[in-house]
Amino acid sequence: MPVQARYHFEPEAHEAQLRAVLRAVAETPAPNAKTLDRIMRQHPKVGGAVFSKHELIRGVRHFGASLGLDAEALIEKLRMKPMRTQSGVAPVTVLSKPFACPGQCIFCPNDVRMPKSYLSMEPGAQRAAQHRFDPYTQTMSRLMAFFGNGHPIDKVELIVLGGTWSFYPEAYQIWFIKRCFDAMNDFEGVHRSLPLPDARLIDFQDNEAEVRGAELRESYNEVIRKFTAQTSNWDEASWSELEAAHTQNETALARCVGLSLETRPDHVSREEVHRLRRLGATKIQIGIQSLSDEVLALNKRGHDVATSREAVGLLRGAGFKIHAHWMPNLYGSTPEQDVEDYKGLFDSPDFRPDELKIYPCALIESAELMQPYLQGLWRPYTEQELVQILLSCMSKTPAWCRLTRVIRDIPSHDIVVGNTESNFRQRIEKKARDEQVGLQDIRAREIRRDPVDPETLRLDSQSYDTSTSRETFLQIVTPEDRIVGYLRLSVPHQSPQGELQEAALIREVHVYGVLTEIGAQKQGRAQHLGLGRRLVDEAIQRARDTGAKKLSVISGIGTRPYYRKLGFVDGQLYQHYWLKRP
Repeated sequence: MPVQARYHFEPEAHEAQLRAVLRAVAETPAPNAKTLDRIMRQHPKVGGAVFSKHELIRGVRHFGASLGLDAEALIEKLRMKPMRTQSGVAPVTVLSKPFACPGQCIFCPNDVRMPKSYLSMEPGAQRAAQHRFDPYTQTMSRLMAFFGNGHPIDKVELIVLGGTWSFYPEAYQIWFIKRCFDAMNDFEGVHRSLPLPDARLIDFQDNEAEVRGAELRESYNEVIRKFTAQTSNWDEASWSELEAAHTQNETALARCVGLSLETRPDHVSREEVHRLRRLGATKIQIGIQSLSDEVLALNKRGHDVATSREAVGLLRGAGFKIHAHWMPNLYGSTPEQDVEDYKGLFDSPDFRPDELKIYPCALIESAELMQPYLQGLWRPYTEQELVQILLSCMSKTPAWCRLTRVIRDIPSHDIVVGNTESNFRQRIEKKARDEQVGLQDIRAREIRRDPVDPETLRLDSQSYDTSTSRETFLQIVTPEDRIVGYLRLSVPHQSPQGELQEAALIREVHVYGVLTEIGAQKQGRAQHLGLGRRLVDEAIQRARDTGAKKLSVISGIGTRPYYRKLGFVDGQLYQHYWLKRP
């Protein structure tokens, strides 16, 4: 496969040249791209070709201490795309296969080569298609790319996108997640040049059918079902096999510290919540889209606002992080309505998401929205309207919510009319600075790559009520209010039955700053300074003050050993710290 070819490089064959170029890089303070390029051209490989950064990083790791250099500092100088892991984890995004969708949303693209709502030219979708939506090779290729570019990969956030996860057969769900974990568990061997297995699944790029939104002679579901008829493009795995993969991952080189799955509100039930947790999920992306029943109905969303309320309550009660999706410019809405609608996400205790993606509606030719557009019943907002809406929304986002994305990265040639700029967020942030409008959400305040002085950090907290719980957002911040780490502590208004009975609940712990390998410490780095422990200790004390019997945590598979060291014991689906002995 193409990924394997990229990693076919033998450092021993170029040892003298590698040592020369790496010493030159080490002796150059803060080299930029131009400087590195000059150094690499001065010290070519055997045969005259120029080393790639990936090959230099591989050389550092291969020769290790024998170089007589600071290997980690050298890798930092060579690291490509350093922003990818500046939030403290290595995000690995994979897509599930194209599959029938229970929804009929008119704004949704109908690209039959992709899972519902995704487009074949989106970067992540292209990678998934290259691997025929095989979970193992998708996961492994992303790990290899991170590792080859100089990033640690021992703390992985696995993000599964594509369609409505809860609508896929349970057998497929178990197999898909197990294969992702197999890839993480196998990484230590595979990255040392063991061959990647071939993807044996259906190639959806062979699907020549097309759905046109203005006509809709065939639906997305009809095309997908025809194309996949009489085929089985996944194997099977049992729950016990998945649990074994989970256990192995606790000590793997690439550990899954968080698993995100996405679904629709009308597919969230108590049974589904239990299944999501059993799969290992810690965060759920959920499409709320609008808080107007009228707008939801006009867009054929298939559920009402009450369904969204119930879904969020069930997920929060089980400890999941709520990552909501919201869409301005839907058919039937107005700029004024959208601003009020967004306020409702945080004014109403039924919602108050932890993270949020703002996806202004874009017109795609395959979407049914083409029909009201051609009839003059819907139009994209003007650039000025969109700027004002987004500025208003971003400025109203509370400090305990993270705005993960503001514009969806849809290739411009796929958009019929409307905004085609993917860097709209940067424009809004600049406008906010120019107009001195404060932005306080988590992403706006992350420490990122800046150094940290532990002596100046302080602990702050904000509390707010939801329909199901009292939430406390504990954060460690710099004197400038830059956020270094945080913890979400949830105390339910009514004690649930089962494993979480009489428990306060840690729903998330996150320490920001450049990803640092487990057990490592670097001067000025936020990670591994004991900040996570400080937050958990504070949560234990506050949970004890509420009278809770125990403090439970919805831990990622790869964080289980960490919580055991802090005194938590394993339960069926959670880990628990006993405040009062049973």
